[in-house]
Amino acid sequence: MGYLDNTVITVDAILTKAGRQALARNDGSFRITQFALGDDEIDYTLYNEDHPNGSQYNGEAIENMPILEAFPDENNIMIHKLVTLPRGTSKLPVITANLSAVQLSLGATTTINPTTLNFSGLSNLKEPGGYYFTVADRRLFTQAVGVGARGKSRTARPFTQSALSETIKGQSLSLTAINSTSLFGTNSVLLTTLTIEGVDSGARVTVPVKITKEVIVTKATGETGVQIR
Repeated sequence: MGYLDNTVITVDAILTKAGRQALARNDGSFRITQFALGDDEIDYTLYNEDHPNGSQYNGEAIENMPILEAFPDENNIMIHKLVTLPRGTSKLPVITANLSAVQLSLGATTTINPTTLNFSGLSNLKEPGGYYFTVADRRLFTQAVGVGARGKSRTARPFTQSALSETIKGQSLSLTAINSTSLFGTNSVLLTTLTIEGVDSGARVTVPVKITKEVIVTKATGETGVQIR
């Protein structure tokens, strides 16, 4: 990671691991259809209304701040996306979920039902456009299904040793944990995160996710040798 020269207008774009994989397939599936803007690097407390040189210099410190190069880590970049809210909005929308944390044993399923506070003047509302649900490590789930708002399902991907993220859209999300212990090694739990972002409001919240090394179904799983009761 480095800094860009902020004396000229620069567009710095890179592909994430998932983007490079889609591009490598060379089957026309790689298409950029949306983009977002963010201001992660900006410290607005540096805005100085009492600048000795006058009001035209109030934002001088902000304008001279270095801009970060793009890097493919959604946990550390584009955290603060710019959004457009209705005129007269006095409170920022906030997403709340029915679960403050997700804990699943092997093969277990749960449903996440988020709502948005302070959106369109209402205290508690499902956004019409739904939500983007981003799991930071898609290897830990056999199924992720978005319900409502033209929801999408997790599609089959080639297995990878890398912890790649995946985004599913819907008004709610059904998550099913893996049914194998092959990723655990000597660990008793696997940790990841689920980020929920409102399509209409741009509000977002991150929920911790824990998968425990526990068997819950009765079935022989063949090569993994896991007995699920």
